Amino acid sequence: MSNLGGTPTTPSQRHHWRRNLRLTAWLLVVWSLVTFGVAFFARELSFSFFGWPFSFWVGAQGSLLVYVILIAVYAHQMARLDVAHGLNED
Repeated sequence: MSNLGGTPTTPSQRHHWRRNLRLTAWLLVVWSLVTFGVAFFARELSFSFFGWPFSFWVGAQGSLLVYVILIAVYAHQMARLDVAHGLNED
């Protein structure tokens, strides 16, 4: 287990923590690209999509879908990681 400071003590816990940080970092990169990248390039996305400007649709709907997908990916990958390291809850 871990000590009172919260740092992992076993090699398995350290590996689990590094994989968790790597996954979180990649998902934050995707999040930041979706959040700031679409807003930055919104003017170049100026074509009609179901009667609305595509930039409006991506900003209002598409980014929300990506956020939900990011949450699902994180939950799925962490469940797999927990099982691989014997940390899953029954």
